[in-house]
Amino acid sequence: MEACIDTFLDQYYSDTGASRHTLAAYGSDLRQWVAWLEAEGLGLAVSEADVLRWLVCLGERKLSPRTLARKLSALRQFYRYLLRSGEIEQDPTRRLETPRIGRKLPVTLGEGQVERLLQAPDVEEALGLRDKAMLELMYASGLRVSELVSLPLHAVVLNEGYLRVLGKGSKERLLPFGDQARYWLGRYLSQGRPLLLGNRPADSCFLTRRGQAMTRQNFWQRVRRYARQAGISGKLSPHTLRHAFATHLLSHGADLRVVQMLLGHSDLSTTEIYTALADTQLKRLHAEHHPRG
Repeated sequence: MEACIDTFLDQYYSDTGASRHTLAAYGSDLRQWVAWLEAEGLGLAVSEADVLRWLVCLGERKLSPRTLARKLSALRQFYRYLLRSGEIEQDPTRRLETPRIGRKLPVTLGEGQVERLLQAPDVEEALGLRDKAMLELMYASGLRVSELVSLPLHAVVLNEGYLRVLGKGSKERLLPFGDQARYWLGRYLSQGRPLLLGNRPADSCFLTRRGQAMTRQNFWQRVRRYARQAGISGKLSPHTLRHAFATHLLSHGADLRVVQMLLGHSDLSTTEIYTALADTQLKRLHAEHHPRG
């Protein structure tokens, strides 16, 4: 069964271009499922009732609806694969409904908080100049963290102010960025990156002090440090500036489908959550500043 899971994950990645985080989560979910099957003396060909029994067992462990939904999604994709490959004759997940998940608004920042965060790096140092360029570019373009840290140098068209980004599912999109991001990115490329690079060859745009490509973890540690310096408390995420990018665009009247295209969302419903977030912020601002709020 283990080999079957590995083959499925390879095929799923080939078909969808799923992130390594999704693949790791699906792999963990499916191995948990297989362990339960073995404990029950069952093979892969099971009934809908068997899947429901497993979900009930998971529910007794007080797992969140979101976690249960992900596990069922992994199982559903796995059994579709098994059905296509002729390993089973019937898909036991076909009629099962995904657990309802409440709409969870992403964590974002107000425009003043973003400004303080962008001012935090020390641009007199190469690493600070790099971080300033990364923060400005992420807020200006809505890049995912994985897209930002893996951005190759050849993807930056500095003079014209846009990026060529290869996102999820290997889909390319062109992302514009404004004058502030272009200025700081230009300064980093001409002054900061050569110091970090030294005599070493590197294709990545953003480098560590050793001349290697940045990692998500490295960038996230820097963001948290700058947030503390800027007096920003609360629970942030690596995508906080991406969320701010989308929310602030919508707050200033941007079209939802334009934001969808810039974020690289395949489904408009994924982008719509930022509309709710923008509405929430506008109501808060109205209550704070309107004389009859």
